[in-house]
Amino acid sequence: MERPFFIQEIGDKGVARITLTRPDKHNAFNDKLIVELTQALNGLDSDERVRLVVLAAEGNSFSAGADLNWMKSMAKFGEAENLADAGQLAGLMSTLDGLSKPTLALVQGPAIGGGVGLVACCDIAIAAESAFFCLSEVRLGLSPSVISPYVIAAIGRRAARRYFLTAERFPAAEAKRLGLVHEVTPGQGLEAKGAELIESLLQGGPGAQAATKDLIAHVADSPIGPDISADTAARIARLRVGEEAQEGMEAFFARRKPDWAKD
Repeated sequence: MERPFFIQEIGDKGVARITLTRPDKHNAFNDKLIVELTQALNGLDSDERVRLVVLAAEGNSFSAGADLNWMKSMAKFGEAENLADAGQLAGLMSTLDGLSKPTLALVQGPAIGGGVGLVACCDIAIAAESAFFCLSEVRLGLSPSVISPYVIAAIGRRAARRYFLTAERFPAAEAKRLGLVHEVTPGQGLEAKGAELIESLLQGGPGAQAATKDLIAHVADSPIGPDISADTAARIARLRVGEEAQEGMEAFFARRKPDWAKD
């Protein structure tokens, strides 16, 4: 029986974890993994039990991006077939980036090509000191097209010009400096740091976190002016009168934990 591409688990506190399970292939993805992972993410997003999603991987590599055998097979097809195939990958990245629940990447090893895209699409990323990153597409005669919106949003245009064009490997410390990852830890401390951040995320109201993710996506590319001022005012007004905010404020003044943060 073929081993699954990933394992999906939901913990007692609503912490969902997806662990890539192709260590022998450096957790590279092919067309089947892309479809199944997209479906899994959509399922978790609509599952009311789930508070946040952790993306991790088995083995020495986080993800080497596209599986070479899959790439070799797609090279034999025409542009129309490749367009449909690339659209599936674009759908995966868009789904992960647009998930309404917080997402956390635990990067225990190298992330290459599309693997960097997965990291960039998560809200928070922690990397082990031994991890490295590489946008290797140009060395294959390709470009990091599908992942580019997310990676550029993370590291900026100037850094993208260098690392997209040179395909250099850069270490976890540089990834942190660029903004691709938020924390760098010794390998043995990765899970502990992840647990700290998970605990912090569980203190926030789930509805407020979803609204905040939508707020960031809307505000980030909007010019400051009357329209954005009116929109943001309307957003906070809607939240203030909602049940979650009422519970949060009541809990704060009563010096107790709100319902969503209780053990």
